[in-house]
Amino acid sequence: MSTAVSLQPEPAALVACTISRDVQNFDLLIDDMEIELGESWGDLSFDEAREYLSQPDAAALEFVAIAVNADDEGDLTRITDIIRAAKERQIKVVLIADQISPAGLHQLLRLGADDFVPYPLPDGALHEAIERIRKPAAVPAAAPAAAQATVTHLHAVPTEPVVQAPAFKAKGDRNGVVLPVHGLAGGSGASTFAANLAWELAIVEKTNAPRVCLLDFDFQYGSVATFLDLPRKEAVFELLSDTGAADSDAFLAAMLTYNDKLHVLTAPADMLPLDIVAPEDIGRIIDMAQTNFDFVVIDMPKTIVAWTETVLSRAHVYFATLDLDLRSAQNVLRLVRALKAETLPHEKLRYVLNRAPKFTDLSGKSRVKRMAESLDIKLEVQIPDGGAQVTQANDHGQPLADIAPKSPVRREIQKLAKSLYDLNKAVETGKS
Repeated sequence: MSTAVSLQPEPAALVACTISRDVQNFDLLIDDMEIELGESWGDLSFDEAREYLSQPDAAALEFVAIAVNADDEGDLTRITDIIRAAKERQIKVVLIADQISPAGLHQLLRLGADDFVPYPLPDGALHEAIERIRKPAAVPAAAPAAAQATVTHLHAVPTEPVVQAPAFKAKGDRNGVVLPVHGLAGGSGASTFAANLAWELAIVEKTNAPRVCLLDFDFQYGSVATFLDLPRKEAVFELLSDTGAADSDAFLAAMLTYNDKLHVLTAPADMLPLDIVAPEDIGRIIDMAQTNFDFVVIDMPKTIVAWTETVLSRAHVYFATLDLDLRSAQNVLRLVRALKAETLPHEKLRYVLNRAPKFTDLSGKSRVKRMAESLDIKLEVQIPDGGAQVTQANDHGQPLADIAPKSPVRREIQKLAKSLYDLNKAVETGKS
């Protein structure tokens, strides 16, 4: 009697599967799956996947990685059926997409894919996607009424910002000033600047304050919702998916308000490709914003995309944030060179220097002057280093005006907001 069978190790239990027309078209995915899961994953074709997902063995799967490319766009119905079957079994879905059109990608994401990774896979992208889907979902508190009353007695309930859709009706009676904010380098404070500038404009007057909206156009890493502690509505995705069918009422319904003063269109809940919208889609959204608000602040992605020109052409002033370092200087040169090559209005750019040196830092002031001269630009807005206060405000989901009103960063942004408001008011008065 042979003992070879008993000595062989048990095959590893499958925790994931790749699903594709031909997995050999995604060799980088094979390598990454082996690195992440060893031998505890399998491979299925589209035909095999539907049958396998209906079997009891499929219940052990943590996730499936559905890999599609441009050749699969004519077969989206079968792929959507596989996504639905996985979701019915509560199996997570990671979508691996190679050169899929925005319309096709939108259709697949809308069905509930839990994460999206472009192909070829960036370094570590699959690992990060697996980490995200393995994180336990936040469990909402559901205490009984009596317990809730006890907790309320024992602990003071913190004041939450008022979050709701805009209360006013869309009349199209405004002609808003468009103020995009574009970070020229990672960590240059563009989103912080945009969120705080929008809030300062919204509270610039105690009575008869302007109507201000903040649009987060960074569809992948947009952080405005985090900085203002706002939820992300599914209506944002629906708006972006079909702007042609949307009107001003639908646009306002997709927005939220922060403390009844600032109206915000957050980034979508899921990471989307930046070309999910076309230039004409962005144009429609800005047009709806302009006709219903006095100021439209836009937080732009750092990437230059097809619709960046659309935003630039509609902008009254296009803020570009940068740091006092070589990478920012090089990016300024590259951006200006690109805009000039396309004969785009580069003169609309207004440079915002983040973490500017203090008044007493003569060496730092000299570096600022040399940088401006070498780049042939004006650093008209200089924001000092806010330190831990800025991080604290962002983490708490509150503007600096609420959490650190005496911060030097807040004072500079407040000063800028007041000058923009006064200038616009003078222009409006001159027209009338």
